[in-house]
Amino acid sequence: MYISLFVPCYVDQLKPEIGFSVVEVLESLGHTVGVPEGQTCCGQPAMNTGYEEETRKVARHILKVFESAEAVVIPSGSCGAMIKHFYPELFAGQPEEDAARKLAEKTHEFSQFLVDVLQVDDLGARFPHKVTWHDGCHGLRELHIQDQPRKLLSKVEGLELVEMEECKSCCGFGGTFAVKFPQISTAMTQVKTTSAQETGAEYIVSNDPSCMLQIQGYLDKQGIKLPCLHLSQVLASR
Repeated sequence: MYISLFVPCYVDQLKPEIGFSVVEVLESLGHTVGVPEGQTCCGQPAMNTGYEEETRKVARHILKVFESAEAVVIPSGSCGAMIKHFYPELFAGQPEEDAARKLAEKTHEFSQFLVDVLQVDDLGARFPHKVTWHDGCHGLRELHIQDQPRKLLSKVEGLELVEMEECKSCCGFGGTFAVKFPQISTAMTQVKTTSAQETGAEYIVSNDPSCMLQIQGYLDKQGIKLPCLHLSQVLASR
């Protein structure tokens, strides 16, 4: 299969290693991965702020960039939810409604693509560490991603998954929420990180880069050494 990789803004600007690990995993399964030039932000920040028409301008561009893609994979639950769940709503009754629906149907979050589409859960990875999992809100609530990453982690040699009590709680980022309500956002992150620490895990693993940055930023400021990794980085480990 020829897979088109959608690169979220946070991956492009701050965590490019996530993109590389996604490519490594997909290519190890025999697929060809390309990164279409010209792709930009999916438009979620504008939509979260209430600028629907401005969001459509960005989304129309994405529709054109990925129009001919066979399959689109996104290493982010939030960006994945934007295209897969919100694009069809955004263009309902618009000339681009059919294009939005078609793109949504062939777009998949990374773990969802591996388990549900490719029906693969063992990547031959080895990561001999104790980890805990953070469920990103958009992936969990909009895309119903919960079992897929856990199935993948269960097949990683040497890995011990210890669930935190607050695994499904929001990390406090919420896109523009963290900017509009920083004090509430920080309090939510404190709850999340405290729960993660209580597990005794060596790493926090997630499938959403934005959540990772929020959690890691708080931990670093507090001087707590508890690294955050993307699922793809664990699956690419040997």
